[in-house]
This record gives sequence, C-alpha cells and structure tokens, in this order.
Amino acid sequence: MPSRTSVSTTRLPALATLAVAIALAGCASAPVGPAAQGTAAPAVASSHAHERVSVHRDGDDLLTAGLGLAGLQSMQAPAFADPEAPTASELRRRAIWAAWRGIADLSPVGGYGTSYGSVEAVPGREFSAYAAVPGATHPHRVLVQVPDAFDAERRCLVVAPASGSRGIHGAIAVAAPWALPRGCAVAYTDKGAGSDYFDLDAGVGFRVDGTAAAADAADDLAFVPEAPAGATGIAFKHAHSGDNPEADWGRHVRQAAEYGLDVLARAFPDQAPFHWDDTRVIAVGISNGGGAVLQAAGLEGGWLDAVVAGEPNVLVDGHGSRALYDYTTEAALVMPCALLDMEGLPQPPALDQVRPSWEQRCASLAEAGVVEGDDTASRARSARELLSSAGWTEEALRAGALSTGFDLWRAVAATYASAYTGAGVGEHPCGMSWAVVGEGGPRPATAAERAAWWSDASGIPPGNGIMLLDASVMALDPGLGGLQCLRALWTGDDARGEALRAGVAETKAAMPDAGLPVLVVHGTDDGLIPMAFSSKPYVDAARAAGGTVSYWQVGDVQHFDGFLVLPDYAARYKPLLPHLYEALEQVDRHLDGAAFPGDARL
Repeated sequence: MPSRTSVSTTRLPALATLAVAIALAGCASAPVGPAAQGTAAPAVASSHAHERVSVHRDGDDLLTAGLGLAGLQSMQAPAFADPEAPTASELRRRAIWAAWRGIADLSPVGGYGTSYGSVEAVPGREFSAYAAVPGATHPHRVLVQVPDAFDAERRCLVVAPASGSRGIHGAIAVAAPWALPRGCAVAYTDKGAGSDYFDLDAGVGFRVDGTAAAADAADDLAFVPEAPAGATGIAFKHAHSGDNPEADWGRHVRQAAEYGLDVLARAFPDQAPFHWDDTRVIAVGISNGGGAVLQAAGLEGGWLDAVVAGEPNVLVDGHGSRALYDYTTEAALVMPCALLDMEGLPQPPALDQVRPSWEQRCASLAEAGVVEGDDTASRARSARELLSSAGWTEEALRAGALSTGFDLWRAVAATYASAYTGAGVGEHPCGMSWAVVGEGGPRPATAAERAAWWSDASGIPPGNGIMLLDASVMALDPGLGGLQCLRALWTGDDARGEALRAGVAETKAAMPDAGLPVLVVHGTDDGLIPMAFSSKPYVDAARAAGGTVSYWQVGDVQHFDGFLVLPDYAARYKPLLPHLYEALEQVDRHLDGAAFPGDARL
C-alpha cells in the first residue's frame, strides 16, 4: 500500500459525496477460473451457504420495508437504536431505503408511486444466502423475495442483478415494483461486488444478515480478503476479491434464478417442483445489471423466457463497441477540459467552482501533447473535438458533466483497474488504495461508521467517509498522475496493460439464442454509459447473429434517475424507470401470445 502520509486527503464537499453515493449505485489480470462468457453454459448450481429466512408482515413488507412512499422520500435515513450495533432488521430497512433513493426519482413532483411505479405494501418472506461460481475465490450474495400472494396459477420469477456495484437490495426499485404486486417472486444477486466492505484495521467484515463481525469470531462473513500482515484501510469485494466478477455476471444471474426456483419449491412444497419449463423466468437490470442480464442471455440452456436490459454496460466484438474502462479513463482525463467548450451544462457541478481545476487540466493535456492550443479556449475546443471523434455525442458530453464534476470517472476506473488485473490488497496497479479519511488524513473507522457500511455503501468508494487515496498526487493537477497511470493500463503494452485487457476481454457478452426475446431500453442523453459504445453495438451484433432484439431509445433521459431530485436535472431530463416497467409489461404480454414490441424512439 502507499504510505498513509503520502496520499491526497482532499475530501469532496457534501453535495459531491451525495452524488458519489447515488451515482456509484449505476452504476474487472490475467484471467483465472471460469471460461469465457460465450462458451456453452454448464450447470452452475451450487450449494447455498448460510441461508437466512425472514418474515416481513404487519408494518414491514418486501417492497419498502414498511417505509411506504413517505418514508422512502425522507431525506433522513432510518435510524439505528444503537448506531454501533444495529439489528439485522434495522440494517435491512436502511439498505432498502438507500437502494430506492439511489435508483428512483422519489422527488414529490417526480410522480413515482402516483403516475408510475408501485410502493404498495407486499407482505412475504425473504430467503438470503451465498452462492459460488465454480473457480471464483469468493461467493456472491443471492436473495429471493416471495410474496404471500404468489400466483401459483401463473408461476413467475423475475431475476434482477444489482445496478452498479450495489449490495443485494440494489435492484429492488428496478424489478420489485413491477413483479411483487402481480404475484411474482424476485431473485437478486450482488454480482460478486456489493457493500460487503472489510475493515483491515479492525479485521471486521459483514455477515449474511448485514451485521458487522470480526473475522476471527464468525464463519459466515461475505468477504474476507487475503491481505499482507499490517495492512490498513478498507478492502471491498469488487476491487479486492482477486476474482474478475464482471466476467461471471451472467452466471451470477443464472445462480440467482436457480436459487429462486429452489426457494419456491421449499416455500410452496405442495406445488413443487419448480423448473425452467413450468415457471416464467424474466431477467431485468439497469446499468451494470443491464449488462449482467445480457451476459445471462448469452448462456446456453434455454432457461430464460425473456430479458429486459436498461442502459446496459455491455461489451461485444465489433460494431463500435467500447469497453467501459476505455471510455471511462478517456473521459476522466479529457472531459474536464472539453466541457469548458460547452455552454449550459447541468447544475451541479457549479462551473465557477470547478473551472480552475478544469483549466489546469487543459494546460496539463497541452503540455502532454494530448490537445492543441495556446490558451484555455483553444485547448478546450481541441479536447471536445478529440472526444467527438472518439464517438461521444453532444448529449453524452453534456450529461457527463456530472460524472466529471464529482470525480466519478476516477472512482470507477480505480476500482475496475484493480478487478481486471486481479489485484489484491496493497497490489493496485497504480498504487491506489482506500481508507476512512478524517480532518488529519487516513484513520481507522469508528464502530458506528463501520456498522452502516453494509446498508449505506454503494459498492465503490468514495462515500461513507471512505476515500480513494492516490500516491501520485501532483501539486497543480492533483489527479493527473493517477489518471495517466490508469489510462496507460489500457493504451500501454506492458504486462500490467496486457493483464487488464485480458480481464476486460473476459467480460464480452455472447449473443442470445434466436428465440429469446430481448428488449433493450436506453436514454439518448446517457453520459455515463453512452448508447454508442454499449447498447447500440450489442443490438447490432445480436441482430447480425439472428437474435430477437428490440431497441427503445428514450429522449431526454440520462443515466441516473436518482439525480432528478436536483431541480436543474428535473427540468432537463425524464426518468428511465417508467419505460423499463413498460418494457417488462410488453415482454410479459408477448410471452402470453402478443406480438413482440418493435423498435421505438420515445
């Protein structure tokens, strides 16, 4: 690890921290273990370890944990009676509150729960456990919600991987409002990432019920990393598992669905067994969850009935597809300068606050020969032209101002660099690390801070007091050195770069069977996962392979519905979720015999 005295300890302002918590929701080495995603899918069912069953009725429920719309809209997180030792019930309620607020537009004028979506109480049971993909070092979480009003006459299971790197409830706003009220069960997976952080200073991680426990005192921790003696700071599963979780996203989805069928058989023994051929299975996800369900669609076996993917982070061969790591590191370096050539950017970020650092980035890029010009205006124009030539649209650049202003690009790139190269604790290819940061710099976490990570964290720091530490801080342009290192992993030809690109190659999605209906929904203004690099290439590739794919392109929609609580975003953009729910409705009708919906520009 870098020296804890040589790192930048500059902290984001409060609004930026809020932005990170929302955005990294929707938001990896020479590969070892599982075969490439496109190969024939063997049975990936595994035993489900440390299962926990809980009942949610009488003031509690599956959809909102008893909070209802007003509770979800509250800016105040549900409280813990004892902040240092919250109960499993308190943690679940708060995790559901955080997951909703990270994904949905819950502003009073946004219309959720009145114009679209459902927050009605749905009583039922939750079954949670760990599952393991063959060859993976660490398990992923799986969870199944079974409503008391499960429709036995119309067996339905919706499987929903978390968006971004979120925890196990991370897709609740995506799948549950459509599925649970109609009597479908919902199966979730955290995709091998999630909020199971590990406190290296205290040796504490998180149990299956979300409570914190010392590694030497519990046998059911979700994640215990290998770490050198004396390691300090924070480890988290996406960055430090040593696996390449993104390469297994499709298998995570299938294992969650398999667990769902197993749970249903035990929840309703008189109706057992439940199989692929007698239970309707629909996969739905957004962002990384959207990429996961498209990876699942490429697995063989005829186990899925339909797929709905929203704003998917997906990589395919050709057709203009670009890897997330490629365009994220490009944006992290160049976009701060390029945005100075644009007027009318969304607020926040406040341009007056960020302009000095963006102007300095223009100067740094000019010195490095990346852009041309003798002043900020000409350099910004050159940077904008560079991104435009790389495929960034005007809409994507404008919406990308949020990720730029709050340094989200760097946070994402740092995590994925570690995952793709299989780096463990203290092995980050660019010397980066994570730790709790106070006024005096890195410090150990308090018990109260640590106790809330499982419910509150987005799966990728910064957030919750945890910051990204960069040992290569420069005086005038603090993040430049680290970003240049991260970018060089993609563009360079050394062993580290080869390892990273091999890890990225593992994540390519195979094409779906011709008979599997797939509906892709994407906002034209998405500035985090631009259509041109992700969904459009996937649709083109799938159709070229004979797939049954429809493509809905939705105008005035950027990546984060959760940011529509900000007035300027609400004035500019519309939410994606209403269109996702409609897509689920349309594919469900298609499975009942209606025509498959065609392409649409909405």
